[in-house]
Amino acid sequence: MTRPSHLMPSSRSGLARYLRCPRPLTPGRLPSLLVLLLVSGALGLSGPLHGQDAERRGMQPQDFHEVVGVADPQLSPAGDRVAFTRTVVSDDRRARHSQIWMVAAHGEEEARPFTSGTGDRSSRWSPDGRELAFLRSHEGRTQIFLIAADGGEARPLTRFRQGGIGEMQWLPDGSALVVTVSVDPGVKDLTAAPAEREEGAPDTIVVRDAAYRTGPGSWLGPERRTLWLVSADNGSPTPLVASPEWNVSQPALSPDGGWVAFTADTSGEEFDGSFNRDLLLLRISDGSLRSLEVGEGRVSAPLFSPDGEELVYQFQEARYEPVEVRRVPVEGGEAEVLHPGLDLTAGALVWPGEWELPAFTADYRGSRPLFRLHAGAGVEVLMGEEASVESPSFDGAAQWVSFIRHHEESPAEVWIARSDGTDPRPLTDLNRDLLQSLILSPLERFAFTHDGGGDLVGFVHRPVGFEAGRRYPVVLNIKGGPGGMWGHQWFHENQMLAAAGFGVIFVNYRGSTGWGHDFQSAVRLDYGGVDYRDNMALVDEALRRFDWIDPERLFVTGGSHGGFLTNWITTRTDRFRAAVTQRSVSNWISEAGTQAYPPRSMNAEFGGSLWENFEYYWDRSPLRWADRVTTPTLIIHSKDDHITPIGQGQEWFFALKNQGVPVEMVMFRGEGHGLSRTGTPVNLVERLNLILRWFQRWDVEGAVDQR
Repeated sequence: MTRPSHLMPSSRSGLARYLRCPRPLTPGRLPSLLVLLLVSGALGLSGPLHGQDAERRGMQPQDFHEVVGVADPQLSPAGDRVAFTRTVVSDDRRARHSQIWMVAAHGEEEARPFTSGTGDRSSRWSPDGRELAFLRSHEGRTQIFLIAADGGEARPLTRFRQGGIGEMQWLPDGSALVVTVSVDPGVKDLTAAPAEREEGAPDTIVVRDAAYRTGPGSWLGPERRTLWLVSADNGSPTPLVASPEWNVSQPALSPDGGWVAFTADTSGEEFDGSFNRDLLLLRISDGSLRSLEVGEGRVSAPLFSPDGEELVYQFQEARYEPVEVRRVPVEGGEAEVLHPGLDLTAGALVWPGEWELPAFTADYRGSRPLFRLHAGAGVEVLMGEEASVESPSFDGAAQWVSFIRHHEESPAEVWIARSDGTDPRPLTDLNRDLLQSLILSPLERFAFTHDGGGDLVGFVHRPVGFEAGRRYPVVLNIKGGPGGMWGHQWFHENQMLAAAGFGVIFVNYRGSTGWGHDFQSAVRLDYGGVDYRDNMALVDEALRRFDWIDPERLFVTGGSHGGFLTNWITTRTDRFRAAVTQRSVSNWISEAGTQAYPPRSMNAEFGGSLWENFEYYWDRSPLRWADRVTTPTLIIHSKDDHITPIGQGQEWFFALKNQGVPVEMVMFRGEGHGLSRTGTPVNLVERLNLILRWFQRWDVEGAVDQR
């Protein structure tokens, strides 16, 4: 069948030609920002609706309920099929239902459901490709299930009565799986009933450690991430590693199945905010454990070489230092830096077949390509033109790679390509019906400079139905972080605003990833400085470039660090007609003592404690300058947010009320910091409606000339 044009890879742009460049690229030879911008070119814009387009419409908040999500593609060992997790919103809009689906890697077969549960996820092929293990929410607890690769009824492998299953990986001989389980380390039998709470016990939470909060509304108890061996025959669990002092993370099996590598902070200070994380090796046959000497710092994402003689891993010497890719012999020895992390921060590492070195995804200039690492720290871009690539999975012969791909005009779908990045094509088209009913706004990019003389990239969505000669309101949408990156990604919020007649502009300001380590570090100890100035420079540049933007109809919103900047901006200027601040910080002093991060982390971020650097905490708090605010503001906050606790929104509401500023606050019960991405669907959509209504209200109330 013919694939819809919105899913076909572009062959027109210079960036596409660059991304297929066969030669290895050293960090110094990565294309300059200006070259990248030149080859991006101008994108087609939606104009007045007529003909067939008149039957289509812009994206509405409630369309979020119809988006089909895909994740975690797993290419079979033979390279002929891909299992993946498909997620949809439940009919009552209060949950998400997930199943394992299957699609042929070659040919034109449509994707189809493979399991029948509503909480199925994390499928893993057995080494011989004959069955799949996956996680299923079953009777209130997560269990491992097995299903034949040719289909049939899934059967439960585990019947745990304690603990929460996390990561799992098959032993190469298929006899067992190595699994992480969050449970009290004193538990020796996961199938035994947990101890019952004593009748009449008081309702208290005892806090002794600096790190004592977990997810929304949750508190850290005695549970730790422990390591177990689960028989593939009868599901019996055997404990491998458990400690009350540290957590097992990111286990990786050796090719012969004799060893498992993992990371853990063994300093005894993990829950006091230690940054350390060690690299450890466990011999499965006898349980012997040893630590590889890799130096003081933070190890993550360990991975064995295909011959089993080396381990590669990510390493960070200290907070705010570059994330390097290193390797070390399994038998011990001096670690070697394979990639310095100055231009790219590597994501999860994958090492297919007989490749000399691994591959990784990384944020880069608004895209997230898949890179192949070469000797001498050179990198080669395999795929990812003007898009975001996630979760690469190679077949056993390293001939093919499946992955998730999405961009601003397409939600995530499952793709496949040859392992050298050629012949990329989509395997799924699960959002076809929705996308065919919508008109989406393409993303334009433009270059400008910040006040330090360096390069910035602005991104803009024009309003759906854009007409030359008209003037339109514009929303400055500020990303959180300050790390992370926005760009060629699926982001329903911006499409919703464009559909409602607003232009949208954003920038990866200094502090963001994707522009190198120095760029990312520039915001440290300067919150409300370079991050603020870069966003305002974006506004000025957009007004200079685009005469369709009405300078009297500017709006601003952002979440997390973007919420802090939204508050901060309104203390510095009255040029925005209205603001929506989400999960924001208003007062760094109260934030320091009530959020989830321990003192060590906060002190490093702010150059000292409250008592050592009080003026910085207070002077960079929007609350310090709240008497300057006149901008009508909507505050959106979650009651169970442990990153920016509800008090931050309450203090800002109190301050603006005290100043007579038009202000409203909406609090979401049962939600945490992730409301905008992973919140209860009905609440997530209501948040979108609130943003839209607030901007429409103040655009109308203050508008003089709608044209």
